[in-house]
Amino acid sequence: MNSKEVNELAQAGRFKGYQLEGEVLETHISWIILSGDFAFKIKKPLKLSFLDYSTLALRKKYCQLELELNGRFSDIYLSVEELRKKEGVWIVGGGEGELMDYAVCMKRLPSERRMDKLLAAGEVGEKDIRELAETVAAFHQKQEAVNPSFDLEKAKALFNDITSVADALEESVGKKAVKNLREIITWSDRFLEANAERFSERIADGFVRDLHGDLHAGNVFLMDQPVLFDCIEFNAEIRTTDILYELAFLSMDLEKFGQNDHARLFLVHYNQIFPVIFNQQDKEIFNYFKCLRANIRVKVLTIKGQQSAGMDAENTKEIGEYLNLMSKYVE
Repeated sequence: MNSKEVNELAQAGRFKGYQLEGEVLETHISWIILSGDFAFKIKKPLKLSFLDYSTLALRKKYCQLELELNGRFSDIYLSVEELRKKEGVWIVGGGEGELMDYAVCMKRLPSERRMDKLLAAGEVGEKDIRELAETVAAFHQKQEAVNPSFDLEKAKALFNDITSVADALEESVGKKAVKNLREIITWSDRFLEANAERFSERIADGFVRDLHGDLHAGNVFLMDQPVLFDCIEFNAEIRTTDILYELAFLSMDLEKFGQNDHARLFLVHYNQIFPVIFNQQDKEIFNYFKCLRANIRVKVLTIKGQQSAGMDAENTKEIGEYLNLMSKYVE
């Protein structure tokens, strides 16, 4: 499907006998239609270095996997629905007409309760942070440990892949920022070399697990109990990480919103429930992971800008904030 078709579906599609008349949200890899009590997530027909949604069969596969994986920690995921078109009419979940694509159907939660919006409004309290730490820890504890070997060169490549968008970054934030980024890459290589043994020890100790993979404030609703959603389904390798790397994303996000006290509280409370930091080296690895998470946010936002007509002011501002966080973590 394409953007035009998704908008047609959102405005005039039919689902369980009623017309959608929904709002379309867009990310760099999907469209989400919000309509009534439901949300429908449609995968873009993309093939990138880290995912492949290029065929109808692959999109069906990953819709089904998204339903299964998010069911580990959330009850808002309902079904995978066919998207069909018959005589110009779009039908969600119908059995007639030409099969056009697939969508993951979810319960729609109130957007004003999404954690990133609450953080921006200054409406997240210590109770919310403690409950979130408890929810995340409970999920992590249930996941079985896996034992991949630590691959130093792959770890370097993950951080250094940001150079693939260096030209676009230079256009948006300037040559100085990109020059600083190359110095940070040198720091990353040296850090990974110096701490390779500890990374391997953490794997052997059971701290690498199949987790969420994309746990930031935009993927959390703060309801009576926190609701996690939208885990990485398209790449098991990205999702299977050191627990500290998962925690680093939420902590980095809290710091981006200027909530350093909340970031500390989240980590301390989590570590009391499920200890994952044991020494100074672990603290330094956690700091490294926050830098890596900021790095990846820069890359994602840059790709998003490339897919649109160009970088807008808000996109450029946010990229600059993540670059500043990277420099802070290196210091």
